[in-house]
Amino acid sequence: MDILEKCTAPSLARELKKKGVYPYFHALESRQDVEVMMEGKRRIMLGSNNYLGLTIHPEIIEAGIKALERYGTGCSGSRFLNGTLEMHLELEAELGKFLRKPGIVTFGTGFQSNVGIISALVGRHDYMICDKENHASIYAGCQMSYGKMLRYAHSDMAGLERCLQKVPEDHGALIITDGVFSMGGDIAKLPEICALAKKYGARVMVDDAHGLGVLGEGGRGTASYFGLEDQVDIYMGTFSKSLASLGGYMAASEEVADFVRHASRPFIFSASIPPANCATALAALRHLEAHPELPERLKELSLYARKGLTERGLTIRESALNVPTPIIPIYTYETYRTLDVAAKIYDRGVYVNPTLPPATPEGEALLRTSYMATHTEALLDEAMDIIADVMVNEHE
Repeated sequence: MDILEKCTAPSLARELKKKGVYPYFHALESRQDVEVMMEGKRRIMLGSNNYLGLTIHPEIIEAGIKALERYGTGCSGSRFLNGTLEMHLELEAELGKFLRKPGIVTFGTGFQSNVGIISALVGRHDYMICDKENHASIYAGCQMSYGKMLRYAHSDMAGLERCLQKVPEDHGALIITDGVFSMGGDIAKLPEICALAKKYGARVMVDDAHGLGVLGEGGRGTASYFGLEDQVDIYMGTFSKSLASLGGYMAASEEVADFVRHASRPFIFSASIPPANCATALAALRHLEAHPELPERLKELSLYARKGLTERGLTIRESALNVPTPIIPIYTYETYRTLDVAAKIYDRGVYVNPTLPPATPEGEALLRTSYMATHTEALLDEAMDIIADVMVNEHE
């Protein structure tokens, strides 16, 4: 059998392209902002993870330019060997102070961070216990490790406890959860997770890719929001969302960080974060520290959008634990209806992300909308009117 035969077999992607509703790989012709030029037309951007709107901030852009001029385009090696810049250490030190975790390890991407952390820490006789809606990079890390993975239904704390009860007493256990879940926008039940971890002697890791800059004191994330910074052992996060760059990190104790530096294959055998990306992440972090009002503005706009969508007759996913995040899913339920309305909304000048099974349960397809602190109420009203006109009026 030809191993490449699968590449020419009929597929959903080919079918959607033929029908003219293929929703992916739309090309930007401008900066990532609240309004963009995409395929020759102005679109209101409701599909970005640029939560604080910092990708276009002049000071942050200037920091990247200066780093290019000083250090060149890349490091041409891993952090383990020739690829450590003074600036990498500076970024790690400042991030450690901000997150109140002294041990920071930075990776080339967020995906690589989860793979690198989990595969380094979880050994052959250890267990990983995962929420079923965890990010794909967490599952990739679990697959690369030598441990055993157990899963519980989304936010089902009774299910989590049943998993913990299956772990032998002489084996290690790591509970891994998203802080803010990337598709649903809901928040992990961290107080209950930490209580169960303490009861069963497990450790806790939180993927806070969508929590940094969004929740907690000054945007410090999900653990800060709940006042549980001392009970979460490991944070993972990214620079590609609120910090307007590219890369990822682990925050933990000095001992855990040092172990991962010497045991993580994705860290040891990958080139380090390029100078411009490092500099922009550092500048964005400093900007967030200097402007703690940004997460508050993001919260205001998220509440405004949630209220506006509901008032326009759209069905949205409720905010779990009454914590508003800038990810607001609009239910469309059926796959082809989702693709149809997404295409019409796009044609009318609003970009949203259609989310289909298996990223959602069957029959629960949705449009994932996400918001920035730099949006205005007027711009959101314009976008919400278009979405409602397509979904409510055209589909009645």
